[in-house]
Amino acid sequence: MNRSKTQHSRPNTVRIIAGQWRGRKLPVANISGLRPTGDRIRETLFNWLEPEIGGARCLDLFTGSGALALEALSRGAAVVIAVDSHKDAVGSLRELQKLLSAEGLQLIHSDAQSWLAAHREEQFDIVFLDPPFQLGLLSETAQLLEQANCLATEALIYIERDIDQATAELPSNWQPYREKTAGKVHYALYRRKS
Repeated sequence: MNRSKTQHSRPNTVRIIAGQWRGRKLPVANISGLRPTGDRIRETLFNWLEPEIGGARCLDLFTGSGALALEALSRGAAVVIAVDSHKDAVGSLRELQKLLSAEGLQLIHSDAQSWLAAHREEQFDIVFLDPPFQLGLLSETAQLLEQANCLATEALIYIERDIDQATAELPSNWQPYREKTAGKVHYALYRRKS
């Protein structure tokens, strides 16, 4: 992810809301532009995902702080592949992976588009798609995600965007399932249809 230089000050934290690591406050890299998904939004999202998360194979593109990836694992996801291009974000998550003994977390240091272009190995039940708002990558990444053939037949895709951004062009077989707005953030869950 194209973020500006790391700032050296007190680290930010992310609180795991539920599951095996419930209540844990975890440090995240203090990177300019890093925007962890807020507690209220995560709580709503994972309430939506509750019937599906246990044993799910998840993909977290633009993982950043890892808040979504770690919440998914805490709540019983089998595997989460977390992709980010910022080496400090990935390094911070490697430390958290060790701290939590998070064996289901697989970290990939790559930009999402390159990773999707090369990926053809497995299919995912749940995908978290939360690119940096200012880079305008949502439509392109959504199309690449569909083209990469890495979505399960009825995969769930979570999208987060600034409410001031134009609505993204999504694949026609992604059907709206749930959506809400919190402050300046619009977030939605889509169900893929074959």
